[in-house]
Amino acid sequence: MKLIRFGEAGKEKAGIQDKNGINLDCSGFEEDWNEDFFTNNGLARLEEWLKANQENLSPIPQNARIGSPIARPSKIICIGLNYLKHAQEAGMAVPEIPIIFMKATSSLSGPFDPILIPRNSVQTDWEVELAVVIGKRAKYVSVEHAMDYVAGYCLHNDVSERDFQLRHGGQWVKGKSADSFAPLGPFLATRDEIKDPHNLRLWLKLNGKMLQDSTTSDLIFDLPTIISHLSQYMTLLPGDVISTGTPAGVGMGLKPEPKYLEPGDIVELGIDGLGISRQVAMNDPEA
Repeated sequence: MKLIRFGEAGKEKAGIQDKNGINLDCSGFEEDWNEDFFTNNGLARLEEWLKANQENLSPIPQNARIGSPIARPSKIICIGLNYLKHAQEAGMAVPEIPIIFMKATSSLSGPFDPILIPRNSVQTDWEVELAVVIGKRAKYVSVEHAMDYVAGYCLHNDVSERDFQLRHGGQWVKGKSADSFAPLGPFLATRDEIKDPHNLRLWLKLNGKMLQDSTTSDLIFDLPTIISHLSQYMTLLPGDVISTGTPAGVGMGLKPEPKYLEPGDIVELGIDGLGISRQVAMNDPEA
């Protein structure tokens, strides 16, 4: 299945995308795609409900906003420097264990919402990433059983303000958590939709120019390793998002000079089987 959410920000309704790419309104299921849904065997219950009801579902309006495919999770956890060439372009040592940082859940946004350049930003950057969504409570999980805890996968842009991240003191979270810095979707593809998450092309264009183009086969730490490692330090809850790192081609690493987002820039990104998203950069109207 492919789960979507649509409508005004903060008031999204639940939906699915069918095999023909048509987005259908599932609000009659009377649940949101959130922690409670995943906790209570929601994917299996939704599948049964769709067998009886899918033919009667209405397409969502063509102009409807598409939101994050999951409601605000308890955590957005990210893995840093998880592609070899990205670590090299950043001038940082290749990690021996996963580098973990967090994004504020308030950074979550829809896949076509604008990227809001925050007040005093001078280095807002892009990062295409494969995100994993947890399907059931995970604590002290073994590598061998880690994938049993996956509900599905999403396309994620780990938007980052490098000056905030690297020169404002403390942890990276300062540069990762501004409003709109976690565009997710357009949909969540359940685990059965993606045959091999370790062999997916992921790419990103800025104003039509390809800047990131790689494959998840280049991950330093694979998904079972990441999930197991995280579960030793924190309980992963249903609906939690784990973003698994970005390949080379971010603005910070461009030669001969770095480049960062300016108002009007268009970011397009995609992953095999997980769709395409598009964000236009603009100054935060509240800045």
